[in-house]
Amino acid sequence: MQNPNQTQPIQQTIATPEALQDFACIYVQAVIWNDMDAFNHVNNVVYYRYAETARIHYLMTVNAFSDDVVTVLAQSSCTYLKPVTFPDTLLVGVRAKKLGNSSIVMEYCYFSEMQQTVVATGESVLVRLDKDGATKAPWTKDERQTLLDFEKTAGYTPQQ
Repeated sequence: MQNPNQTQPIQQTIATPEALQDFACIYVQAVIWNDMDAFNHVNNVVYYRYAETARIHYLMTVNAFSDDVVTVLAQSSCTYLKPVTFPDTLLVGVRAKKLGNSSIVMEYCYFSEMQQTVVATGESVLVRLDKDGATKAPWTKDERQTLLDFEKTAGYTPQQ
């Protein structure tokens, strides 16, 4: 049975980990052989690609893309807690940590199915600009409400 708080189903045999219970969006990310580096663990840069994919999935889920605005990445960080190796599947929880006037701080939690623990955390700051990329574009009242309602499905409320 799919957890209603998830935008992609977690395999039926795996319950939503406690560490991800308050994430409305959980993106399932398979670790592939090519993600590893010479030290036989997922390369640190790959986590940013995972975050990007999960972030886009989140933004698509809340219909945050529009022809009238562009969203640019202003800042990104990742804290590595445990090495990950192939084969594994990461459950990437992504949520809006803070909703600003024309920005959003996204938070990531990477949970390893193989290790059954959080292996990394991260954050990014996105800024919305008008379609020409010249002026900041504030969230509309309806967009803000959609984001807040989505987060509420997991019992979470972003900072404002």
